[in-house]
Amino acid sequence: MDNLKPNSANSSPLTPLGFLERAAIVYGDSTSVVYNRASYTWSQTHNRCLRVASSIGSWLGVKRGQLVSVISPNVPAMYELHFAVPMAGAVLNTINTRLDARIVSVMLRHSESKLVFVDQLSVDLILDAVSMFPPNTPIPRLVLIADRNEAISSSSSKVLDRFYCDYEELVERGDPGFKWLRPESEWDPMILNYTSGTTSSPKGVVHCHRGIFIVTLDSLIDWGVPKQPVFLWTLPMFHANGWCYPWGTAAVGATNICLRRFDGPIILDLIRRHGVTHMCGAPVVLNMLSNTPNVEPLNSPVQILTAGAPPPAAVLHRTESLGFVVSHGYGLTEVAGIVVSCAWKREWNRLPATERARLKARQGVRTVAMTEIDVIDMNTGLSVRPDGQTMGEIVLRGGCVMLGYLKDPAGTAKAVRDDGWFYTGDVGVMHSDGYLEIKDRSKDVIISGGENVSSVEVESVLYGHPAVDEAAVVARPDEYWGETPCAFVTVRKGAKVRPTEKEIVAYCREKLPHYMVPKVVVFRDELPKTSTGKIQKSVLKEIAKTMGTSPAVGWSRI
Repeated sequence: MDNLKPNSANSSPLTPLGFLERAAIVYGDSTSVVYNRASYTWSQTHNRCLRVASSIGSWLGVKRGQLVSVISPNVPAMYELHFAVPMAGAVLNTINTRLDARIVSVMLRHSESKLVFVDQLSVDLILDAVSMFPPNTPIPRLVLIADRNEAISSSSSKVLDRFYCDYEELVERGDPGFKWLRPESEWDPMILNYTSGTTSSPKGVVHCHRGIFIVTLDSLIDWGVPKQPVFLWTLPMFHANGWCYPWGTAAVGATNICLRRFDGPIILDLIRRHGVTHMCGAPVVLNMLSNTPNVEPLNSPVQILTAGAPPPAAVLHRTESLGFVVSHGYGLTEVAGIVVSCAWKREWNRLPATERARLKARQGVRTVAMTEIDVIDMNTGLSVRPDGQTMGEIVLRGGCVMLGYLKDPAGTAKAVRDDGWFYTGDVGVMHSDGYLEIKDRSKDVIISGGENVSSVEVESVLYGHPAVDEAAVVARPDEYWGETPCAFVTVRKGAKVRPTEKEIVAYCREKLPHYMVPKVVVFRDELPKTSTGKIQKSVLKEIAKTMGTSPAVGWSRI
């Protein structure tokens, strides 16, 4: 057998772009995308993507390997560009619409973006961003994504001549018979995503066609997504490419329900109107749904996949009581999607609801296509004891780990090390049954009197209080203990009784070791959040520092 080698027939580069071609054949007359009154079939979506891909190369002059950015909410063009941009041979970069102009400017310059598609509600943002380019720096061409149902602001309407054309012009001019550019190698870059918009040196994560192909199919298998589901886009496609479900929904011929903005009532209305079967969202979405006033149980179950932060067991329990079937996973921008999931066991269905929620709050085991995960001691590099208590750093290896950080070899070497592991920076424990549970980000662990305090564990207890809507726990300097937990909480709307600081502390003392109980409780109308909806603990840490190391006026020190 030694003379049997790879050949051109069995070595075609893996890419998720072929899913769209297949969808046009298998599901051609079925609905692909719905947005307000607009509706497309898979044949139409395939046709539109080919036309846009053709125009990107032939009319706009983008060459293979160059970067194309998109600043848009979840509208049909955003979905189509996930195929059209890489079908033109370019690298897709989706930018968070909630970032400020300074950060967007940094990202565009860092990535050397050649073309930017801009939703009409982000016109001012992009014009401010390009105005910050240094002199003699090339400015990318701008293409407008216009929605006739949304009015353009008066300030924006005066500067639309800065745009080369609008999106529908690309569709009209494009060649429907365009032969899309397949990758020359499955290792060719396909996606660039920035992990954060909080510094002047953002980390740009680069993924190849092979990695996106693997994680896309893996995500469908692990979640058990059937053929032709109805998928509601509550997860922003700009956030790690919607965990790769834009390509995944094409693979199964789903109906994609798009929407610009949402809240609890909007989500519930769309679920009932379109018969939604699947949706994704961070725990903040679960909390939003479970706290929607006068919410009634669903008529039929809706599968919801949550990730992005450890969901409190109390929030999971409330969400499932409405008829949602929650699946919980874990992933990072650096692995493009969900690579660890709480694989559910049938025998767990017989457990009490609170115990089921506790088990489901764990991140779980590696997905089928992920090669290996571990939790290692950060000092010795050895695996921690699988006792559910000993904390260490979570490490991963598998086919969807990033190629690296753009223009950052030092950062890449720090994350992807010579020992063959990707170091996540997340702190977790391994349970005796082989299930992983995240305890914190390494930077968020509170060290009090030599004891490691998991802020996530304390937050989970706080979320169990009937009056608490949101909670975040950070370190506060302490003269004696070094650091102690400080809790920031918001009170649920409609709560019958507003709790006091002493009552919150007493509640925690019933459920936690004393060294983990918050020593200070701060009530706020709302908690600061990042552009992707995560609570900004860095901001809260600075607030906690200003409170000093002794009792402060306005807060209770217990």
